[in-house]
Amino acid sequence: MTARPTGIEVIADDPSPHPGPYLVEPERLADLLPGQPGYRVEQFRSWLYERPVTRTDGMVNLPHELRERFAEDLWPFRVEAEQEADGRRTRKWLFRLPDGPAIEAVLMGYRNRTTLCISSQAGCALGCTFCATGQFGFERNLRAGEIVAQVQWAEASLRERPLPDSPDRVTNIVYMGMGEPLANPRQVRESLRRLVEVKGMGARRITVSTVGMAPGIRALADEPWQVGLAISLHAADDELRSRLVPLNVRYPLVEVEAAAAYFTEKTGRRVSIEWTLMDHTNDTLEQAELLAPIARRLGAHVNLIPMNPTPLTDERPSSEARVDAFRDRLDQLGVNATVRTIRGRSIDAACGQLRAAIDGTGTVPRG
Repeated sequence: MTARPTGIEVIADDPSPHPGPYLVEPERLADLLPGQPGYRVEQFRSWLYERPVTRTDGMVNLPHELRERFAEDLWPFRVEAEQEADGRRTRKWLFRLPDGPAIEAVLMGYRNRTTLCISSQAGCALGCTFCATGQFGFERNLRAGEIVAQVQWAEASLRERPLPDSPDRVTNIVYMGMGEPLANPRQVRESLRRLVEVKGMGARRITVSTVGMAPGIRALADEPWQVGLAISLHAADDELRSRLVPLNVRYPLVEVEAAAAYFTEKTGRRVSIEWTLMDHTNDTLEQAELLAPIARRLGAHVNLIPMNPTPLTDERPSSEARVDAFRDRLDQLGVNATVRTIRGRSIDAACGQLRAAIDGTGTVPRG
């Protein structure tokens, strides 16, 4: 099978026309508040980045006129759909951007953490064959404010409706939603800066996921923040990986592994390998035996992900028996591997699935 072109070079920032405050650098919020004293600007910044609320009428220490001014454009998107599953421990949003594209974010509550999966692009140009997002194609990069606003919307939502038996704030963030974060480096970098330096999020609680953009991995390692790195490998030989992940034609496994090793050496952080298990495609013992030496050389943890099926691909999820056999073989070969718990399947929680359901039928599927 001939790999599809990645189109990375043509990806460019496409500024949204929406004038909301999240699209302004936090240090320049005073430009939106001409004539207001400095303490008012700080109050406004605090509502945006420290204690967000879904509506401006919750910004109780701001004058009514300021709350009214930003009432309609506080957020750089509108919420088109919200769904819950897993006993209300999983919450997913479909956000519609003013210029038309849709993006998704998923909030997952656990006993000791609340993890938010966010999007960095509207669509994706990389064309991974099993991914619902890639099957839409690429629309545009998200701006830093559009990325950060997903986090702040989730925070505001948690303040109003906490998830059961979970922290009432976002404790962990993963750039693992729609899009390839390292194909949007400038805006992703700025979003990381705002989350760490303005919001005060611990960098080690943020993970950036990539399908293997080797130069971007190296650039991320050189940043001042010790964020985590997850590499979506999905195959351990170049022939299969190039079929599943066309970017592998440009950055084959040897280059991805070298970049990952550089990341670990530079940051001291262990890399995670993401592996979506597909029936009789990459869940064979042979693939486990090819993956094991890569994981051992990197000292990486392998996160096995049962595939969330999408009607736009012929790939199907692995059976429980094949998942167990793959994990057990890795264990026998000295690799630390765990199987991710499936969350939100009834609400199309895998990236791109809710959009596929809504944009494909015009209706919101019931969870």
